[in-house]
Amino acid sequence: MSEMWTPADLRQIQDSDELEIAVPRVDGSLRKWTPIWVVRVGGEVFVRTWHRRDTGWYGDAVRSGRGRIRVPGVEAAVTVTEAGAESRAEVDEAYHSKYGRYGTDTVGQMVSDEAVASTLRLTRE
Repeated sequence: MSEMWTPADLRQIQDSDELEIAVPRVDGSLRKWTPIWVVRVGGEVFVRTWHRRDTGWYGDAVRSGRGRIRVPGVEAAVTVTEAGAESRAEVDEAYHSKYGRYGTDTVGQMVSDEAVASTLRLTRE
């Protein structure tokens, strides 16, 4: 059963520089926790990879459609769905706003067409 993110969850996620994700491998065991950038748009949570891969955390997340996330104060099982360019403008702006301090080259990778195509929505289970 899917639950909504609480306002406290969303604040913690937004205030955390990185989210850690652990996704199931093909054999069902969880991969190690991997830190990734995360943004929120309204009541939704999004992640991207600047280099789309079929392996690693991203490939396993897409294949399984599930994972676990944690930031200080929040740990939850999530459903992972591909969002692609669905909310591009809002998600791009969220990346610029949250991570702009790292410079345009770094943020530019996260808002590139390749990264946008890798956008995943994380929904609390």
